[in-house]
Amino acid sequence: MGGFFGTISTRDCVNDLFYGTDYNSHLGTRRAGLVTFDPEKGFSRSIHSLERDYFRSKFEDELHEFKGNQGLGVISDTDPQPIIINSHLGRYAVVTVAKINNLREIADELLAQRMHLSEQSANNLNQTELVALLINMGSSFVDGINLVYHKIRGSCSMLILTEDGIIAARDFLGRTPIVIGRKEVHRLSPIGTDDCVMAYAASSESTSFPNLDYKTVRDVGPGEIVRLRATSMEVLQPAFKRCQICSFLWVYYGFPASCYEGINAEDVRERDGKLMGERDNVEADLVCGIPDSGVGMAMGYSEGSGIPYKRAVLKYTPTWPRSFTPSDQSRRRLVAKMKLIPNEALLRGQRVVFCDDSIVRGTQLRDNVREFVQNGAREVHVRISCPPLVYGCPFIGFTNSKTDMELISRQIIRDFEGDDHTHLDQYAKADTPQYQHMVDEIARRLGLTSLKFARLEDLINAIGLPKSHVCTHCFDGSSYDQQQGDGEFFG
Repeated sequence: MGGFFGTISTRDCVNDLFYGTDYNSHLGTRRAGLVTFDPEKGFSRSIHSLERDYFRSKFEDELHEFKGNQGLGVISDTDPQPIIINSHLGRYAVVTVAKINNLREIADELLAQRMHLSEQSANNLNQTELVALLINMGSSFVDGINLVYHKIRGSCSMLILTEDGIIAARDFLGRTPIVIGRKEVHRLSPIGTDDCVMAYAASSESTSFPNLDYKTVRDVGPGEIVRLRATSMEVLQPAFKRCQICSFLWVYYGFPASCYEGINAEDVRERDGKLMGERDNVEADLVCGIPDSGVGMAMGYSEGSGIPYKRAVLKYTPTWPRSFTPSDQSRRRLVAKMKLIPNEALLRGQRVVFCDDSIVRGTQLRDNVREFVQNGAREVHVRISCPPLVYGCPFIGFTNSKTDMELISRQIIRDFEGDDHTHLDQYAKADTPQYQHMVDEIARRLGLTSLKFARLEDLINAIGLPKSHVCTHCFDGSSYDQQQGDGEFFG
């Protein structure tokens, strides 16, 4: 996945940039970068790996090297960024949250036009540099950004740091969010005069705002392009009509305190869990959420079912606040295990409903279930806050899966049907024999007493947006085409 934060202020912005970017750290684990612009010093940039350490520890000691009242930060699960560019549009830096499926095709086209690509990562193309090259082909930033929208298959949201403010451009179909915040703080100066600090910020997560004194202004719309200056926001291109914001924001990777389209992630998880609890008829002694993203759903499930909520499994946060990704598979599984600690005193002899966000491969949940049983759980019922993942996501990299066959659902469909793509529509519908057969088999393979997934209509109701505005491709295979189509704007 990935996330970014940009700010422009009437005063030095480095502290806001540093902490605002850090509040996006849950969105990526590979790399991070900061860039600032100062009229005298120019652009200052730093990029670090996060695969063995945390964002703050990587950048804190070098913050004195950054200077300026505007800057960008990025947490990336893909390429090293920001990219700094000198072009006919002027000097600028760019960060992206993107998944570009036709990267090589576009690169070959550009190379045939005698352009070059210099930034490499593990011998792979740097997609943020490719986005910059496409922008440079435009007669203006707006023209170039629209060329990106037109050319790519996948998704791309971006922030561009120019000498005249920050440009925020959200993916054409709004798959990933950009939220705008504004700050106006009045302080009494040492000589008794009123010192007013004004700033704007753009972030993947509205969680970045409160502790830095920003107030959420609004979301950038699908395909919308805005320019932020310290005291103003200018719309360079209005939002398009179509929207396909990723439903998994509310299910899993969005931070609980964040809002997207004005809808809070934790509220959605609790509403989703309550709907499932009201529908369910399981007999159990307690409900427990798998930290962190399963907790909100479990609290809602407890309310809906009347089964008491207890913290029978806890996340150990002092040294395991998030999972890094060791290269060795056995170490990855150990990391996943180390951060969750079962509470045997609450599990012993109990029938427990565990709530979790999703099942991808199923290996981590299977290991967790084994631990729960070894710590005394008499029955392990699992309730998942979204439908089964039947289709891989071609638009956002919210898992490390390289192929659809890493999904446990597709493995089971292959075993049932002889291949992994027969009757997918039937396996995705909650009222079909194929669906129930698949869910029963997942439960069997993971050692569960019972397993149920949220119904798609309940998830959509919990989010509160029209189904046509939400991407549910990974559940039912539905989505608008990536190309620009009619290009209609909101009126």
